[in-house]
Order: sequence, then structure tokens, then C-alpha cells
Amino acid sequence: MTTTALLLAAAGLSNPATADTKTLALGSTNATSSHYQIAVGMALEIEAGNKDLKVSVIETGASVDNIRRLMRGEIDLGLVAGDVFVQARKGLGQFEGNAIEDLVALYPYSDSVINVAVRQDSGITSLEQLDGKKFAPGIRGSGGELLITQSFALFGIKPDYVYGTVTDAVEAVRNEQIVGYSKYAAANRVDAALQELLTSVDMRIIGFTAEQQKLMKANLPGVGFTKLPEGFIKGNPEVSTPSVPIVYATRLSLMDDETARKIAVGIGDHKQILIDVWPQLKDYDFKSSIISTEDIGIAVHPGAMSYWSNGN
Repeated sequence: MTTTALLLAAAGLSNPATADTKTLALGSTNATSSHYQIAVGMALEIEAGNKDLKVSVIETGASVDNIRRLMRGEIDLGLVAGDVFVQARKGLGQFEGNAIEDLVALYPYSDSVINVAVRQDSGITSLEQLDGKKFAPGIRGSGGELLITQSFALFGIKPDYVYGTVTDAVEAVRNEQIVGYSKYAAANRVDAALQELLTSVDMRIIGFTAEQQKLMKANLPGVGFTKLPEGFIKGNPEVSTPSVPIVYATRLSLMDDETARKIAVGIGDHKQILIDVWPQLKDYDFKSSIISTEDIGIAVHPGAMSYWSNGN
């Protein structure tokens, strides 16, 4: 199915609402991100498994913005990076004094890594060299922005942050207005923004040192690290970069067990729709992934877990 068809279907043209239909608002991310298209596929999966549910995909600022919208009851479920989830549930970081103790996951779908990408001709080969440089830390309100700004504060690195959309960052790098940017991407592939830049600009991905990793693990719950292999992009050495699980979350006060289970059934039983959007998910094990997220403090909605632990 084409992206256009997916968008039309998610807008409700393929599954008209009836008097008995419950409409759910799903908070995704910026429409320029590939994760937005994945969210559209998820909406179709949930609807395919449940004729009494209609899902409306909402463009948002991603993780932090989605949690704030959940707090205000503006969305029913939304994309949240694992480290942001843990901080919000425990009342840490920017959520200090405002713990969301009933924040729960419904399903996972990927691990994402941070790509800190800079122009090769900038001469920057370490995070420290970003100090004082114009740099885009991610979509405002996203988990990627939060992770980078928190991490750089721990390291004592103070870039001249420039905010905007992914498209803004790509154009600013191309026009030499900023030295680079950071954003979440899939661990096993070069994401769309970087692919676009590489058609006209030589880029470099900057890694995190062992000491920086130690600082982050001690201070930012929910963050792990993964290695991007040598040659991940042309001429790049092997680098270590932050990695977090991505889940779709809700609140116990917003969603009952029956609805949560229906969402899990839709995702688990109609996986092919999502694979058509993102082929990398062909071998993704939703069940083992959702269970493993509990080890880093990500609570799971009991209604959803009744399906993941028995039905999938």
C-alpha cells in the first residue's frame, strides 16, 4: 500500500465511524519523520483488528510532547522513547515534581539510536568540539532533543543550539548555517534525513566515549548504547551511540483494560501492515521486546500484557 493510501486510510476514509465506534487519538511525531509513516501503519493495524475502534494519527513533537499531551488528556496513546518514559514515570529530570505514576506501555516497535551527524568539512571529530558551534539537537519536545541536551549538560558541552524541524536541520547543514544535528534513527540503517544530506554533503557520525557512556548510564535511566559498524556511512569509523527502546504509551487513567488489549491484538495480529511500511520489522519480536522493557522500568498496561504474555 502506498504512503498516500495509508494516510487516507488513517484519516478515516477507509473505516467510517459509527455510533458504536470509539475514536482514539494517537500522538506520533513530526510528519517529516519516517516514524510518522510507521504511526499511520499502526493506526491501520489497530483498526484492522478492531472494527469498533477508529484511530486518528496526530502530528506532534514526539516523546516529551506526547507525554504532556497524555497528562492533559489530549491524546489516548503516543510514541515515547524509553529513557523519557522512565524519567516521566519516576518524576526525574524535567518531570521532577510531576511524576506520571500511571504511565504504561501498550506495545514496543523498535530500538532507536541517536545519530550525532556533522559536516566532514567542519573538522569536528568529537562531541567536545561542538562546544560553541551552531547545532540542531532534535525536534523541539522530542526525546532525542531531551537526551542530547541532558547528555551535553552532563559533559559540560554547550553548543549554540538551533531549533526547528528535521527539514530545517537538513537545509541548515546543507547551507553551512549549522555544523550538524542529532536525531533518533533505526539502529541498522541510515535514516532518511541523513540519506538526503549524503547526496550533496560528506557527513560524519560522532561517537560517545567510554567516560561519556558511564556518565549517562549513571544519570539517565533507560539509556543503553550500541555500536554502529565501521563504514555505516562512507569513511566513518565504528562508533558507540545511545540506544533506547521506543514504545507507544498511555495512562491507566485514560484507558481501560479491554481497550488496551484490543490495541495489542491489533498490533500483534496484523503485523504485516507494519512490515509493508517498514520492512525491518519482519523479524521483530513484539512479545519479547515488551517483556524486556520492564527490566529498565517501563511498566506495561495490564490489559495489553494479558495479550502479549498469552496471545502472541
